[in-house]
Amino acid sequence: MYNVIKKDGTIEPYNEQKIIDACNKAARRAMYELSENDYAKILNDVLARIDETYDEDTDIEIYDMHNIVESVLEDDYPVVAKMYKEYRNYKKDFVHMMDKVYERSQAIRYIGDKSNANTDSALVATKRSLIYNELSSELYKKFFLTYDEKQAAKDGYIYIHDRSARLDTFNCCLFNVGAVMKNGFEMGNIWYNEPNYLDTAFDVLGDIILSTAAQQYGGFTVPEVDKILEPYAEKSYQKYKQEHYNILTDSYICISELNRKEWDEQSSKYATEKVQRDFDQGWQGIEMKLNSVGSSRGDYPFVSMSIGLATSKFGKMAAISLLKVHSEGQGKKGFKRPVLFPKIIFLYDKNLHGNGSDKYPSADVFNAGLDCSSKTMYPDWLSLTGDGYVAEMYKKYGRVVSPMGCRAFLSPWYEKGGMHPIDENDKPVFEGRFNLGVVSLHLPMILAKARRESKDFYEVLNYYLELIRGLHKRTYDYIGELRASVNPVAFCEGGLYGGHLKPEEKIKSLLPPMTMSYGITALNELQRLYNGKSIREDGQFALEVMQYINDYTNRIKEEDHILYAIYGTPAESLCGLQIEQFRKIYGIIENVSDKPYVSNSFHCHVSEQMSPIEKQDKEGRFWNLFNGGKIQYCRYNLGYNKEAIKTLILRAMDKGFYEGVNLAMCYCEDCGHQQVEMDICPKCGSKMITKIDRMNGYLGFTRVHGETRYNEAKNAEIADRVSM
Repeated sequence: MYNVIKKDGTIEPYNEQKIIDACNKAARRAMYELSENDYAKILNDVLARIDETYDEDTDIEIYDMHNIVESVLEDDYPVVAKMYKEYRNYKKDFVHMMDKVYERSQAIRYIGDKSNANTDSALVATKRSLIYNELSSELYKKFFLTYDEKQAAKDGYIYIHDRSARLDTFNCCLFNVGAVMKNGFEMGNIWYNEPNYLDTAFDVLGDIILSTAAQQYGGFTVPEVDKILEPYAEKSYQKYKQEHYNILTDSYICISELNRKEWDEQSSKYATEKVQRDFDQGWQGIEMKLNSVGSSRGDYPFVSMSIGLATSKFGKMAAISLLKVHSEGQGKKGFKRPVLFPKIIFLYDKNLHGNGSDKYPSADVFNAGLDCSSKTMYPDWLSLTGDGYVAEMYKKYGRVVSPMGCRAFLSPWYEKGGMHPIDENDKPVFEGRFNLGVVSLHLPMILAKARRESKDFYEVLNYYLELIRGLHKRTYDYIGELRASVNPVAFCEGGLYGGHLKPEEKIKSLLPPMTMSYGITALNELQRLYNGKSIREDGQFALEVMQYINDYTNRIKEEDHILYAIYGTPAESLCGLQIEQFRKIYGIIENVSDKPYVSNSFHCHVSEQMSPIEKQDKEGRFWNLFNGGKIQYCRYNLGYNKEAIKTLILRAMDKGFYEGVNLAMCYCEDCGHQQVEMDICPKCGSKMITKIDRMNGYLGFTRVHGETRYNEAKNAEIADRVSM
């Protein structure tokens, strides 16, 4: 009698049936049929070898048992032996994968994770989500990627973003909240009636965001939220006006005793003040929800809202109230801080906002936005009437391309013609659409590989472009097989374009208008590797490469019928990972891999000594080559000089930019003192400093009560910032 020691250390008696089952599986994979005589021979030979090797009552390690079975098969059934060995290796790989997940899970449990500044890995719910993400990411690599894709990602030539979620759902979106709210909808097996008044509209808006943003990854944008809320504000206004009439009537004041006009003015003033209160309290509630209630995916939902184009009394009130509430911050008296969400996007129309002078109809909204930016960095400013793609869509069609998340933009999709307008009346649609994921190229590594292998750079680049293309196409097909029930509010209740499917229907019919992105990082380091100059000093090679990639994606759009887009990647943890990957293969090269981080997308290096105007001009050369995702920002070492900030914002609006104001904001948690930059409070000497910096296209906490939420590479980049 023999015993077998299993992988988990437990012991069980030698069992011939397990050998039969394993050989049967291997034979089926080899398309080979084993007879009863074959099985009898295998079992006799295995037992004979055990008897030769071990004494009776010996405990045999499972790995030794596998080797015996494999050697027996190799003698008489080599094809089956090959399949048996491959299956054994597969199981070893799986064990290795689980060991890796276990190690990461232990690190997450006891140390935490800083790969995403918008997650608080101290929380139990976040730890659970992060551990699941580690498992899901490993399963994705093991079962979805081809060998070439795995190798390219492992070496660092490409980076597949959000591996843990990209087969479960979609990326960032422009969610049509207004369409969902109108006429009511079902969410979580509960029917929501359309709100009757503004206070209820805020409650429903918050419920939709918190529930639905958790069913995707990336940014969740509510486009033109001021226009969504204005009809509910009007209903509240009429309700409050009637309420005031009733108060006067209950006070036995006869209408004849008051001038009709005076009566109406009093009621209007009363109603307007009540609506203003509803807006202020509503926005405060939204900010509290979005910054304190984590989603089921373990982070605080990355929610953006665009404002600025509403011209009615209550549409403008909605925008100004949001800006006022955000600029005042949240918290107890004397310790109020700006919050991170929602990210606010100001839609700038020169005819409406101008330079903020009284002659422009929405100058008050513009000035409220400027005041808010000078204190909190938000809003970011999107030009609709300058130059470039976004402005062209607005000026020609009156359609707004709001950014999704921090910087992603959708390619045009026409209501009748699809990728191309069918006639002059065909208009593009943007609201309700989304992105299906990003894979980024590491261009300096691709250039280094071409040089080492004495190949043409574009030949090597083509290989990785095609590799990503295949991955995108496979992802597109895989996502199309998902059922609408995975995100009912989006796919069944009209939150997304065409989203009126039945829960059991597949979502493949909704995918043609959606984009898939080629991400670009380290363009500055590419130029440095090419000729030793930064993109500030030269940039011509970088421009040629980006034009080549644009031409490539424009061609394959037509061939694959997929809306490929080029995206300036906002690398967070990736900025350090790419350096590690480059050094491992190509070593440390001055101005290329000697820093702990690479530059984001097409931005000049953060340490460049340059003015905001020069930075706008240098980066502006790349603007129209990144229509799938881009933002331009400068470091404003100006304190709260609003006139200087306004000048640079207006210059960016004329250029057609999506412009971010970049100030460092610091707060002492002990005495409440605030200033632009500090490590120790000059007022009380405390080191309990909370600091908000611009991570990339979005804001994040550099420190919370003195502790950072950023990874080491990103902290190093922030420390080097001069022009960004």
